Amino acid sequence: MPERATPTPLQRLGYICGRTLPPSMSEWVRNDLLGPGATRRYLLRILVPIIPVLCVFLLLPGPAWMKLAMMALLYLPLIYFTVALTYVFRRNRLIKHGFDPALADADRRRRESAERTAYEQRHGRG
Repeated sequence: MPERATPTPLQRLGYICGRTLPPSMSEWVRNDLLGPGATRRYLLRILVPIIPVLCVFLLLPGPAWMKLAMMALLYLPLIYFTVALTYVFRRNRLIKHGFDPALADADRRRRESAERTAYEQRHGRG
């Protein structure tokens, strides 16, 4: 039987929780971490599953505003740190799956190189 190129639902769940996928799925991992929508997928995987857990606060006695405030006190910093650590998370996942961690910021370096080239052409240094 040929090796799978995409993870099964159980493997995908393990991947989301931090497990390493087999080398046969490395192209899928690369696309997941660097392809279109990678940041959106990362944010959704962290920010959506925590919502039902936070809804437990709605079962506590007290006014609704206080329950919502407690939820917000946990959720807003989670959003902040999740966004702030996107690059770190991506580099760690790349290393874990055997890729060069420099791939995590390849787009930024390519953009900066294009901007530098355009600047040098505009100002006579190219």
